[in-house]
Amino acid sequence: MKNENTRNMVIFAVCTAAILILYQVFVMGPQMERRKAAQDAAAAEQTAAPAGATAGAVPGSTASGALTFVTDRTQALGRVPRIPVSTPTLQGSLSLQGGRIDDLFLKNYRLTVDPTSPYEELFRPQGMEHAYFAQFGWTGQNIAGGVPGPNTVWRLTDGATLTQSTPVTLTWDNGQGLRFTRVIAIDAQYMFTVTDTVANLGTQAVIIAPYGRIERQGVPPTLGKTQILHEGAIGTFSKGDGYTTTQLKYGDWAKKPREEFESTGGWLGMTDKYWMATLIPPQTEKVEAEFVVTDGSGYNIHEARMLGEARTINPGRQITEVQHLFAGAKRNEILSAYEKQYDLPRFIYAIDWGFLFFLTRPIFLLVEFFYGLVGNFGVAILLLTLTIKVIMFPLANKSYESLSKMRKLQPQMEKIKEQNKDDPQAQQKATMELYQKEKINPLAGCLPILVQIPVFYALYKVLFVTIEMRHAPFFGWIRDLSAPDPTNIWNLFGLIPWDPASAPLIGGLIGGGPSGGFTLGLSVLAIFYGFTMWLQTAMNPPAPDPVQRRIFAWMPVVFTFIMAVFPAGLLVYWAWNNVLSIAQQYFIMHRFKAENPIDDFLAKFKKTAG
Repeated sequence: MKNENTRNMVIFAVCTAAILILYQVFVMGPQMERRKAAQDAAAAEQTAAPAGATAGAVPGSTASGALTFVTDRTQALGRVPRIPVSTPTLQGSLSLQGGRIDDLFLKNYRLTVDPTSPYEELFRPQGMEHAYFAQFGWTGQNIAGGVPGPNTVWRLTDGATLTQSTPVTLTWDNGQGLRFTRVIAIDAQYMFTVTDTVANLGTQAVIIAPYGRIERQGVPPTLGKTQILHEGAIGTFSKGDGYTTTQLKYGDWAKKPREEFESTGGWLGMTDKYWMATLIPPQTEKVEAEFVVTDGSGYNIHEARMLGEARTINPGRQITEVQHLFAGAKRNEILSAYEKQYDLPRFIYAIDWGFLFFLTRPIFLLVEFFYGLVGNFGVAILLLTLTIKVIMFPLANKSYESLSKMRKLQPQMEKIKEQNKDDPQAQQKATMELYQKEKINPLAGCLPILVQIPVFYALYKVLFVTIEMRHAPFFGWIRDLSAPDPTNIWNLFGLIPWDPASAPLIGGLIGGGPSGGFTLGLSVLAIFYGFTMWLQTAMNPPAPDPVQRRIFAWMPVVFTFIMAVFPAGLLVYWAWNNVLSIAQQYFIMHRFKAENPIDDFLAKFKKTAG
C-alpha cells in the first residue's frame, strides 16, 4: 500500500510538471510573444514612418513683398497675443501666432558703453524691417484638419511668463483628432527647450515630421561688411565618422540660393559678430538641413531650415519631439558648456577663431586667465605681451646681439662701400666676409618680427571677434578695447570742445573713423605707438641702400596712420611690445658698446643741462 501511494505521488508530480510545461509552451509563450510584438509595434509607430513615407517639406516664409514696415515696435508686437519672456539674460516675448520666438533683447549687453543705453536686440517681430525670428512646428501631407502652421494661433494653457523656473504650455487642436501640445522652457543663459507632443485621438494613422526654422527678412546694412569676420549661415553636420562645419557669408549665400545637407544630429543657424541663433535637433536623429535664400521683392529672405524624421502616429498613440534653440551671445564659456551638456559637435567654433585657431584660442584663454587675476582686460593684454616676450627672449636676444654687432661694424661697412663703390660684387663679397669673420647673421634681426606677425594677427582676431573684449575698459579715456582710441589730434585730444567728424567734407577723414578704415585723426595711442616704432627703427643698423633707408625712415609714419583705426587693445599690445623690445635691445647694445639713439639723447641732455 505504501509503495502504491509512492507510485501515485510520482505519477501525479510527473503529470503536473508535464501540464505546466505544455501550458507554458502553448499558452503563456504565445501570449508573451504577442504582447512583446505589440509593444515593439507601438514603439515603432512612435519613432518611424513606413519606408518611403514622407511628411512634406518645411513651410517657407510668410513674408510678403508688399509688406508695409512699422517702426514702432509696440505696434508690431500688439498685432498678436504674446507671452512675456524674462530671464537674467533675456527680455522680450513669444508670439502665440505660429508659436514664434521673435522678440528678444540681451540684458547683459547694451548698444554703447553708456550704461543707460538700450539693450542689444537679437530677434525682431514680423512687421518691422529686418524681422528676425525662430519657429518650430510639424509638417504633414493630406492630414484632415491640418497641422499648426506659421499663422496658427496657439492657446496658452499653462504659465503666464516664460522664466528659467516657469515654462509655458501651448496647445492647438485641429478639430479632426490631432491635439498638439508644446512646452517651452529656457535656462539661465540662452538655451530654449521646445518639447512638442502630438496625440492622435482620431481613427486614422497620420504621418508627420518635426521641423525648425530661423528666418531673417533682409540683412541689416551693418552686417557682412568685414572680411576678417564671418557673418551669415553657419552649421555643423555629420560627415562619415566625423563632422564638418559649413559657413556662408551673407553675400556668398545670396549667390547660392539653396544649400542642402543630410546629417545625424549637428546644428545650424545664423551668426552675427557677437550673437547667434541656432537650431539644435536631437543628436541621434537624422535630419535634412538647408540654407535658403528667396527674393522678397526688395529684400532677400534668409532661412536656416531643419526637417526631422517622418513618423507614424496610430490612433490612440502619441509622440514627443524635443528640440533646442540657442539664441544669445557667443561667450566662450557658455558655448563650451553647451557643447558638453548637449554633446554638440564643434559648437565652440561658432566663434570665428579663424585659420590660426591653434594660436587664437590659446591667446584668448591666456588673456582670460590674466583677466581673472587682475580684473582688467587691458592689464591682461600687457601681461600677455610680457609672457610672449619671455617665451621669445632667447630668440630676441640672438637677434639683438646680431643687430648690435652690425651697428658697431657700421664704420667698417661704410669703408668697404667706399672702397668698392664701382664694383657691387666686390662690395657684397667683402661685406659677407666681414659678417663671417664677426660671426654675424644679417637675417637674425628679422626673426622676432616674423614670429610676431601671426601672434599679432591672432590677438587682432581675439580683440575683434570675442564678446569678452566688447566694451572692455582699460584706464582713463579707453573705455572699449575693441574699438579705436576715441581721442583725436584735431581737437587737441579733447581739450577743444569740438567733434572733428562734424567738419564739412573732411569730417569722415579726420574724425577718427571706424576700425578698418583710414583716418588722419591720430589718437594718443596711435602717436605713442608711432613713436615707439620710430625709436625701435632708429636703434637698428641703417640699411646699406639709400632708397631702403628712406623707406624704413617713413615706415613709422605710415604705420602710425594705418594703425590709428585699429582697436585700442591692439595698439596697447603693439606699443607695449615695442617698449619691451626697446628695453631689451638697449641693454644688449649698451653691453656691446654699440651706438644707440637713447645714449645719444641722454648725452645731449646732460650736455645741455650742464
